[in-house]
Amino acid sequence: MTTLAVTGHMDLTEESVPLVRAALRELLVQYSDDLTGVSCIAAGSDTLFAEEVTAVGGRLVVVIPSQDYRDTKVKPDHAPTFDHLVQAADHVVTMPHETANRAAYEAANAELLKRADRLVAVWDGAPPSGKGGGTADTVEAARGAGLPVDVVWPAGAARRG
Repeated sequence: MTTLAVTGHMDLTEESVPLVRAALRELLVQYSDDLTGVSCIAAGSDTLFAEEVTAVGGRLVVVIPSQDYRDTKVKPDHAPTFDHLVQAADHVVTMPHETANRAAYEAANAELLKRADRLVAVWDGAPPSGKGGGTADTVEAARGAGLPVDVVWPAGAARRG
């Protein structure tokens, strides 16, 4: 069994979504015989990864950063997808934080890495922003822990400016 966790940008351009989805599918089919995907299912990369894990027949583990995350951080246009992925998950872990904040995101990312054999990073390679809990921070933590990282950033992918 292979357990892949994901970290990635939330602000992909509309044109980037099919490119990233195809690149994720190409990566995930290599593991589809016995795949578990771990995701926080935030809008953007986390959701694309979760959808592709289930599309290739993998098991999905959802990590929710805080008890209020669904109510306070999931935007109305993402809520139906978020709810669908929670329902599709084989296991849902809600972190003990009451409020969605940097500490909750960092704890959720640590939980992802703890559960994973590898990290999939939908990442443009930009350095950490200094806010903590972002994609680059998670990649650094994974590499620091000796976890292999597969960077997915297909030609033509971009972030909203």
